[in-house]
Amino acid sequence: MKTQQDGRHSVGIDIGGTFTDVVCVGDGRTHIFKLPSTRRNPSLAVEAAIRQLAEEHGVASEGIARFVHGTTVATNAVLERKGARIGLIATEGFSDVLEIGRQMRRQMYDLKIQPQTPGWLAPGVRRAEVSERVAADGSIVVPMDEKSLQAAVQKLLEQEVEAIAVSLLFSFANPSHERAVADYIHEVAPQLPVSLSSEVDPAFREYERTAVTAFDGYVKPVVDRYLENMETSLLQAKIPAPLQIMQSRGGLAASQVARQRPVRLFLSGPAAGVIGGSATARAAGFEDAITIDVGGTSSDIALIKSGEALVRSETTISGYAVRVPMVDIETLGAGGGSLVWLDAAKGLRVGPESAGSEPGPACYDRGGERPTVTDASVVLGYLDPAYFAGGTLTLKSELAEKAIREHVAEPMGLSVSAAALGIHRIANAQMAEGIRLVSLNRGHDPREFALVPLGGAGSLHAVPLAEELGLNRVLVPRYPGVLSAAGLLAAPVEHEVSSAFNKPLQEAGHEEVRNFLSELDRKTAELMAAESLEGLQTERRHLADVCYLGQSYTLEIPLDIENTEPFERLYRDFEDMHHRIYGHATGAGAKLVNLRSIHRAHLPSTDLALEAVEGVALKGQRSVWFQGSDMPQDAAVYDRSLLKQDDGPLRGPAVIEQSDTTVLVPPGWRGQLVEGEALLLEQEATA
Repeated sequence: MKTQQDGRHSVGIDIGGTFTDVVCVGDGRTHIFKLPSTRRNPSLAVEAAIRQLAEEHGVASEGIARFVHGTTVATNAVLERKGARIGLIATEGFSDVLEIGRQMRRQMYDLKIQPQTPGWLAPGVRRAEVSERVAADGSIVVPMDEKSLQAAVQKLLEQEVEAIAVSLLFSFANPSHERAVADYIHEVAPQLPVSLSSEVDPAFREYERTAVTAFDGYVKPVVDRYLENMETSLLQAKIPAPLQIMQSRGGLAASQVARQRPVRLFLSGPAAGVIGGSATARAAGFEDAITIDVGGTSSDIALIKSGEALVRSETTISGYAVRVPMVDIETLGAGGGSLVWLDAAKGLRVGPESAGSEPGPACYDRGGERPTVTDASVVLGYLDPAYFAGGTLTLKSELAEKAIREHVAEPMGLSVSAAALGIHRIANAQMAEGIRLVSLNRGHDPREFALVPLGGAGSLHAVPLAEELGLNRVLVPRYPGVLSAAGLLAAPVEHEVSSAFNKPLQEAGHEEVRNFLSELDRKTAELMAAESLEGLQTERRHLADVCYLGQSYTLEIPLDIENTEPFERLYRDFEDMHHRIYGHATGAGAKLVNLRSIHRAHLPSTDLALEAVEGVALKGQRSVWFQGSDMPQDAAVYDRSLLKQDDGPLRGPAVIEQSDTTVLVPPGWRGQLVEGEALLLEQEATA
């Protein structure tokens, strides 16, 4: 074991579908590495990371001052149908809202119609009704009937539910009845977790509010057990740092606070990657960027405008719309481990099924026999089989060639190299379409943005994607393969509370809105108070969900209530955004649907300390295949850690290797280190 270091360290650990990424910063040094994810029990990979930090990098557990974690446990509970057995309590006559849903259907022409609402969360036998009624203005029409409440809870207890979700009509306007239900449940079943819609999602639209509350109840016991086990592991390892968790909106929360609303942990890992990409872009002078995080299982794409990641109010988990604020990320089933297959017409397909880490791509030599995008990268010469993941895993190029030849090349009558180029081209086309979805579909021209590749495979695909989309700048972070873990250390502590307001803009009174926001600020401040942020300044922002009168969808617009004409400014900003996204603005009356308070505190910056390394960056040459070429080309191979900012431009064809990723520089592109040790790739001007 190496000598233990006594300094204070910050550790970020992000669990992905294939690898668990680890970043540790302290004592003027940065340690990064990857471990295979342990799907059956993700916390095992975290425990292994803690051991490796101590045994191989000399990081004393007692010296870890920050421990930040991005987790997919909430998402996986839904994807794998391994959440809690929940019951649902609704207002009399409304217990089937969860199954009825909305009239919109995604598959209208399928021969066999499948349910498109998550009724399986709480089937009819596990739904109960209580006699009560609250009006839209919050007044009580029918008081809570105690006997119906007792009968409803008893019914669910007899069904042996592990959690209860409560969604009563108009509870966002008056939560007293929902709180009465929770009080009674805690009285008769103190250990039973309860999710109230008035706390999870206090906004109008009955189905959406009921669905997200049911999902919250579904994942709450799973998340609670996971975080409790994680905290126990930290205590056993004698790590004094409190556990912080990344939320889907891009802010951190203390573990005990995150447990209160676990539905907000959906896709927390990808959100951390966007935060890391945004920090890298700002350091290099780019306020507008598009991040693409290509991991082993999927690609996560997000747009950053004016230094801020876009946030949307609803996401899709396992095909179901869930109203949870999160970083606007488009997820595609195309990653390094995506399986390659031929359809019935012998057309080449990539994903969405993945080989994951077990058994992994064929070249891993762990039992996988079907080809993947990573196998194609090995065949094309992009990856050095002896230096994959910094040399921690030796790839078998002969197994990659065999898999592609048997499953793709021979059935299609192609050479192995042509088949591998085709695999990359298909994967790149899918990723390019995802970039169009977050840019063009949101009213942004992607050519005005820098492309920031993340993940272990992002830098292999970045320049071909830029060429296809007409971008001429690619910014590769210093550690793109573990940037989700690094982004955890760059993220602020943030909490958000929202509530329905639902009033035409012209009828909203200035003092009325101010008082409403003050109450939201009070609730948000209570969440922030649990974060132990003494000495840190808290920023406060207000947002409003706005729509035209009669419109069914909203746009989130900043609201400065201290402005002399706050509503006039709000309306102008709404019309500008509506025109940019949808191509028109009507000038009609607008409505305030929801109001939102966001409090944020920036923690002291944790810069990735870079050790000065002397040596020659050029490692040699190897034969590499590029799109549009009939023959392989000799590409220079560089060691990223030995590149210097004062080095001249590095011109393609080239391959730049580092422990967490490989950067591909095709002919016609050049690279140069810029501020923050990021690598800026630019397309050279053609005569």
